[in-house]
Amino acid sequence: MFMSISTTGIADSPATDLGFLLHKHPDRVQRFSTAHGEAHVFYPEAGDEACTAVLLLDVDPIALVHKGRGKGRAGSPDFALAQYVNDRPYAASSLLAVALRTVFRTAMKGVCEARPGLADRPRPLRISLPAVPVGGGEGGGQGGGVALAVRLFEPLGWRVEASAVPLDEKFPEWGESRYVRLELSAELARPADALQQLYVLLPALDGAKHYWVAPDEVDKLLAAGEGWLAGHPERALITRRYLSRRWSLTRRAMERLELARLAEADDREADEVDNAIDDSTIDDATADDNAERPERPEQPEQAEERPPSLAEQRRTAILAALREVGAARVADLGCGQGELIGALLADPAFTEVLGVDVSVRALSAAARRLRLDRMPERKASRVRLVQGALTYTDARLKGFDAAVLCEVIEHLDLPRLPALEYAVFGAARPPAVVVTTPNSGYNVRWESLPAGHLRHADHRFEWDRAEFRDWAGRVAAAYGYTVDIRPVGPEDAEVGAPTQLALFRLGDGAGTGTTGTTGTTTTTPEGGETR
Repeated sequence: MFMSISTTGIADSPATDLGFLLHKHPDRVQRFSTAHGEAHVFYPEAGDEACTAVLLLDVDPIALVHKGRGKGRAGSPDFALAQYVNDRPYAASSLLAVALRTVFRTAMKGVCEARPGLADRPRPLRISLPAVPVGGGEGGGQGGGVALAVRLFEPLGWRVEASAVPLDEKFPEWGESRYVRLELSAELARPADALQQLYVLLPALDGAKHYWVAPDEVDKLLAAGEGWLAGHPERALITRRYLSRRWSLTRRAMERLELARLAEADDREADEVDNAIDDSTIDDATADDNAERPERPEQPEQAEERPPSLAEQRRTAILAALREVGAARVADLGCGQGELIGALLADPAFTEVLGVDVSVRALSAAARRLRLDRMPERKASRVRLVQGALTYTDARLKGFDAAVLCEVIEHLDLPRLPALEYAVFGAARPPAVVVTTPNSGYNVRWESLPAGHLRHADHRFEWDRAEFRDWAGRVAAAYGYTVDIRPVGPEDAEVGAPTQLALFRLGDGAGTGTTGTTGTTTTTPEGGETR
């Protein structure tokens, strides 16, 4: 198994600097032990103008069999000697990827203590792989290996020269094999990036691994793919093939990649994007759902019933608005842990419910809270949970009768709000939109809330009634909607209700007004944020 990396000299950096970048001296032949054989690194040429490093992996077929996955190409023998006679010693598969990580571990981190700053400086690179196996399906197999190699490497800036290896050059009528000669070149690239990409894409091309794919492979994939995989147009195919088509691991990796992509687009850290709820909230919610509930002591018949919380009143008001407009297909945008979705599913009038949230943790909590894995098939067919950012247009949001933004807009930075407005009112454009948000004027009625503080640590702003009315009117006018503003919760004569609701209708001439009833419940800031 053979791979070469070549470079040429550039200003103030001779080609032999490749030795510093790979942490392998050009004047030496070095040998490294791996789990399935020995790896050798040497330099056929090393000068100021040109330098080439070669990795030669000598696979021990006996050791490969003893490790348990050396039978045939992907664990199943094609004939009696397949476990000992196969392509693994010669083709650049997952064995070479593991050898890359073993031999060039420091180089893959982009570290060069001997020459500070050298690893961050891109340079001309050329990588040669004489035999790369391409698994069947999804562009693999006869004639498809070249196309798949181009699809995986070209979006990363590589110029790809690929040609299929014939089964036998003496008998061209036999056709092509599943192997591809691969040459990658780039005018400027960092060796660390090249090695990370090869570590992921070689197994993805092969579509099989020589070892069992465990859950920790997701972490390895995301670590090696940092900075490039989330934005790759073929990230789904790469992820699926790298993880040997294990569906559960692929789904987990895709969720984390999508979160990384959304965070990068907003120039934020992934933890900042996925922080609308905290882990303790999720754990408490699922514990309440799954734990055995203790029996409650008997209450006197005259005991006063607990009044509905503000969250319950908010859901009731939203459901009433949706029934008022006759919505059957509803998108809950920023669905959180799924409380509103549960209420929608409880009413058969809502035939389809889409829950969208940027937070992977929230979606996982929603799935557990709703017990999707145990839900009857007919009911489960009415609901779908997807990850997405509401500040980007999304074709999945089109075609619904109504969209709900329940306690969502206040979690966005104000400069991002116009993007949400366009994505929902301009692009998705449902016939009705229901928006709820806190009324900041009511905050003075909560003694436990310090003056000037917002109700939730993740709120970026909170509007009073006039500010919300102005925003709703502007959005309605801009996108051809009419809007009705309504109070939710106990209404105070001076400061209004704790929550305000806007029901937008697409050009039905309903006008703008304020309706609703005054509640009698006392609420707390904590109750005000629960969906």
